[in-house]
Amino acid sequence: MDYRALRYFVEVVRAGGFARASARAHASQPTLSKAVAQLEEECGARLLERGRRGVRLTAAGNLVHRHALAALADNERLRAELDALRGLKRGTLSLGLPPMGSSVLFAPLLAHFRQQHPEIDIHLMEHGSRRLEQAVLDGELDVAATLLPVGAGFAYQAVRDEPMLALLPQAHPRAGAKRFRFAWLTESPLILFEEGFALNRLIAAACEANGIVPRETVRSSQVDFILALVAAGGGIALLPKLTVDSRKLRGVVAVPLAGRELRWRMVLAWRKGAQLSPAAQAWLALVAATTPDL
Repeated sequence: MDYRALRYFVEVVRAGGFARASARAHASQPTLSKAVAQLEEECGARLLERGRRGVRLTAAGNLVHRHALAALADNERLRAELDALRGLKRGTLSLGLPPMGSSVLFAPLLAHFRQQHPEIDIHLMEHGSRRLEQAVLDGELDVAATLLPVGAGFAYQAVRDEPMLALLPQAHPRAGAKRFRFAWLTESPLILFEEGFALNRLIAAACEANGIVPRETVRSSQVDFILALVAAGGGIALLPKLTVDSRKLRGVVAVPLAGRELRWRMVLAWRKGAQLSPAAQAWLALVAATTPDL
């Protein structure tokens, strides 16, 4: 039923007649009469008895009036809750973050977001980027951090563009080089991340483009453990500069990767065409304001 017709009907009942309800409802008497007649037609019953002293509810009118009051109250609550969402007084941010780089990039931003919007609940999912991308497509997450390139089903906002470093044991023959060439990957075992990490996908694509088949050794999900493996002579690793700068390297040498064929380009991605919640829009705006150069 039309909420406006219900409101006019309730006003007529409250005022006891069409004339007195006209001023309260800010509508003419013919408009009120037409709205009530429309309700009576939809209900298939007379709702009001008209008389010289005003109007009186019929049995059907009593039933409709009771439900009309409840429906209008629900509508007001809905509008109030929508206003609260738009004003970020309530709501939820469902965010996906990968293990690599999130502590540096997103931990301070999440703390800032929480200070700005303490009423917003933050639901955080931490996984490799492939799992997070699928969660976005499935509607589990509003936004997730991942690496370029992303699939056609995503829209995204740039966050960080980082060069890659080759991490070598101090005793490695190439440790003194100014730049690490991609071809040198064939000389040592390569330590990779576990399945599901987008960085593996990028490294594999760059190796294929250079006609290189690396000798894989251990896979891990922890940057510190990978660095420990490198220091122990267990192989070499390729990591973004961001994740290395914040750590003290012991027994490990970081050599910039030559060329620009392999970059670590972090983005925040969401499902293309999706209507993002006000909380998600506020999160993206905060990140954009913090990374204006990107």
